[in-house]
Amino acid sequence: MKKLAWAARGMSVVSGAVLLGALMVPSAVADDGPGSTMDPSSSMASGKKCGARDVSSAAPDYVNFPDGVIFRVASDAQGHAFLNDSRNPGVWINLGLLDNAPDCVIGTATSVTESNPGLLYITLLTQNGAQHQAVCTSDNTPFAPSTIVAQCGAGFSLLPNTPVKR
Repeated sequence: MKKLAWAARGMSVVSGAVLLGALMVPSAVADDGPGSTMDPSSSMASGKKCGARDVSSAAPDYVNFPDGVIFRVASDAQGHAFLNDSRNPGVWINLGLLDNAPDCVIGTATSVTESNPGLLYITLLTQNGAQHQAVCTSDNTPFAPSTIVAQCGAGFSLLPNTPVKR
């Protein structure tokens, strides 16, 4: 019987060590894919699944703006949202860089005004049904991780009275 008690204590120690090791793994091992600029300390770096992926796009069509430009916004299964400006092929900018960026994004919408400079509207729907919107200035300067904060000013704001709340 003493052997069983000793074995049980040994299993508790091993289980505790494994759990501690799992908790101590740095969040930097989270990989958001190529071009990601996600902050590893973000609450979404834990790998939490939000359960949806989405993509939307808008193409400006105004004078003095290059033809063929497309703005794309996508969300991944962990709820992160990213912006791509076709003038920067392969660069996806983590929208978490903007102030008040929501967590657990499950839907995206994108539109652009027909003026120069134009306004790019990025609307993100979160898992709890709230909508958040950022308004960014789009001109001849492509969106990039180093310029996104200046181009999108105040970042995201909550749109009140969203009708799709859970």
